[in-house]
Amino acid sequence: MSLDTTQHPHFVTASHLLKTVYGYDSFRGQQADIINDVLNGQDCFVLMPTGGGKSLCYQIPALVRPGTAIVVSPLIALMQDQVSALKANGVNADYYNSSLDFQAAEQVLIRLHNGELDMLYVSPERLLNQSFLQQLQTLPISLFAIDEAHCISQWGHDFRPEYHQMGSLRQWFAQVPFIALTATADFATRQDILDKLHLNEPKVHISSFDRPNIQYTVLEKNQPAQQLEKFLVKHPNQSGVIYALSRKRVEEVAEQLKAKGFKAKAYHAGLPAEIRQIVHQQFIRDEIDIVVATVAFGMGIDKPNVRFVVHYDLPKNIEGYYQETGRAGRDGLPSEALLLFGMQDVSTAKYFIEQISNEQQKMLENFKLSSMINFAEALTCRRNVLLNYFGEPSHKACGNCDVCLNPPQLFDGKIAAQKVLSCVYRLNQGFGLKHVIEVLRGADTDRIRQLNHQTLSTYGIGKEYSAHEWQSIVRQLIHLGFLQQDIQDYQKLKFTALSGDLLKGKIELQLAFAKKELKTSSLSSNSKSGKVGQRLAAKDTLLAEEQALFEALRTLRKEIADSEDIPAYQVFGDASLVDMVKKKPQTDGQFLQISGVGESKLARFGFEFLALLRKY
Repeated sequence: MSLDTTQHPHFVTASHLLKTVYGYDSFRGQQADIINDVLNGQDCFVLMPTGGGKSLCYQIPALVRPGTAIVVSPLIALMQDQVSALKANGVNADYYNSSLDFQAAEQVLIRLHNGELDMLYVSPERLLNQSFLQQLQTLPISLFAIDEAHCISQWGHDFRPEYHQMGSLRQWFAQVPFIALTATADFATRQDILDKLHLNEPKVHISSFDRPNIQYTVLEKNQPAQQLEKFLVKHPNQSGVIYALSRKRVEEVAEQLKAKGFKAKAYHAGLPAEIRQIVHQQFIRDEIDIVVATVAFGMGIDKPNVRFVVHYDLPKNIEGYYQETGRAGRDGLPSEALLLFGMQDVSTAKYFIEQISNEQQKMLENFKLSSMINFAEALTCRRNVLLNYFGEPSHKACGNCDVCLNPPQLFDGKIAAQKVLSCVYRLNQGFGLKHVIEVLRGADTDRIRQLNHQTLSTYGIGKEYSAHEWQSIVRQLIHLGFLQQDIQDYQKLKFTALSGDLLKGKIELQLAFAKKELKTSSLSSNSKSGKVGQRLAAKDTLLAEEQALFEALRTLRKEIADSEDIPAYQVFGDASLVDMVKKKPQTDGQFLQISGVGESKLARFGFEFLALLRKY
């Protein structure tokens, strides 16, 4: 990249570290500009999607600027992952949190005071301890990095009170640059972060939210256990996360998957800490393939080879959905995000929102849920819906979501809609979705006979559609505003202000036919976007003979990782292995040209990998 005269004099050092420590030839996106700003002592706010390279934006300045960088992180597991990865690259880093016993914590503080650490990861609680802050004031601090900064904002999807006091740091360390980073924040959340942190004339860097390597698929929830199994069969021996809203559901799904032979385990806040730690370690070390979890699992988990994320239940908001799906494909290789969407999930979410006493918070949660429903019900490119939500308008079909790969077939839905509305009217707006459909289809049930509903004029007028198809039609009518489910009255279907005009034929209506099967091929030949095709430097695109070498490299990586007691991806990521297969390096110099190979990893692992590559 070309450097202008405003670049910090040590930027050349930063570029050198990128190659020698991390094994990358060039910076991506806005990384270079952000790093230069921090090197110049400038406060920064960085909004960059998961997998976009946020960590390098503060890690490289921490290696260039004198002193120790303090990195604030919300989760112990996240700190451990990042410190372990830094150590694998030969960086002097450590963490200071409640997981350390007194002796271990004391050793970390001694290293800090002796100037032996380039980076120290701390929890917000430890950092804001007055005695610890006073100690830091006596030391040379290179920078403060506030990771997962959306936790600061009450407008964000993951507000954490302990983050709220971060702004007080500015008065203690007036001359130290601050960098706040997050992967997801809408406009209101961004402004709140800037206000709460009291950043000093910060440079704001907002990267594209687009993750073109992730394929987004939404499927109407219908026998979800079978839908999930069908999806997983197409992803053998691949790492993935399945999110469910309740602890009970998490355990049920995990047990079902284990019974089917999948290497899966449950993770939620109700499990003992030692169990959660074991599951976390087994997942990042590829000892299990699948974690079924509540949202308690995953924030910042630095595992690059997660190939899929499934939402078994509807997320509460788009920010959470985007962040959770972003844990797939951090290495840039093709990955999938599947959402199972059911109206019962919507009703449950609305019920909990109604329990909120703060009217402003209730309004916010309703807005966020409505936006999530709109995404799930979208009949246009899903990626565009996501990008538009985050203020990055896009009107070009992505070619890598279910709507683009399998466009919904539209039909004139006015008559079908009028049949539904007529039936709801004849039932005096007193019954739920299932009963309305049974009347429409002329079902012969005890309840219909007891209520004498077989005598209604709308009984049996909808036999042309299956129950599944009628469910889709009714759901579309609900989300288009022609019907509503009264959650305070047993989810009965009721009219809205728009119902009358549609029933009278004053409104023309296009509806989509219900999707009947799951389309999950992440490398579909039907893709209409060249952008996706250009990124397919994936394991799945390797030739048969190359696949054998890739698997041999994976086996060697696992053996080394086990012997070093580190996760396999901290030896080399999948993207590095693919690059090795393609380039087949034979010398140290050639091995250093592989993406993700720095001098430390060449020294530690180069001999064994080169020996294997020379055999081929």
